[in-house]
Amino acid sequence: MTGDTKYMQLALEQAELAAQAGEVPVGAVLVLEDGQVFTSHNAPISLHDASAHAEMRVIRAACAATQNYRLTNSSLYVTLEPCAMCSGAIIHARIKRITFAATDPKTGAVQSLFQLLSDTRLNHQPQVSAGILADESSMLLKQFFKRRRKRKC
Repeated sequence: MTGDTKYMQLALEQAELAAQAGEVPVGAVLVLEDGQVFTSHNAPISLHDASAHAEMRVIRAACAATQNYRLTNSSLYVTLEPCAMCSGAIIHARIKRITFAATDPKTGAVQSLFQLLSDTRLNHQPQVSAGILADESSMLLKQFFKRRRKRKC
């Protein structure tokens, strides 16, 4: 198992925790240059905070731990393509590399709807890779929303 797959699997475990809590199943893992690993998952419903996406929470945790708002030379793994808010935080934190599993055609701001992380008008463009464990992430999301629709019927 490659390092990318290992960290994405850890992000998927976080996504499953989100689903168990009734949150949209998205998980994130941030690995710092010194090897520190931070994990989190979506929690906007339980925290009553629209910004409590998995990426935002893991970035906040790493910034607090390092006492620095810059996370240069770090790698972020997330189970779903980041939205515009999260992409903005990735740029501001100067995260070096992002890997995401599934694309998000409705709100994805890395390659689907917008391409914020590759926009050369901005002052930072992280390296981006996509597709690692995409099927597993997509299936988790589809199952979650299928259950949610059944409850509303």
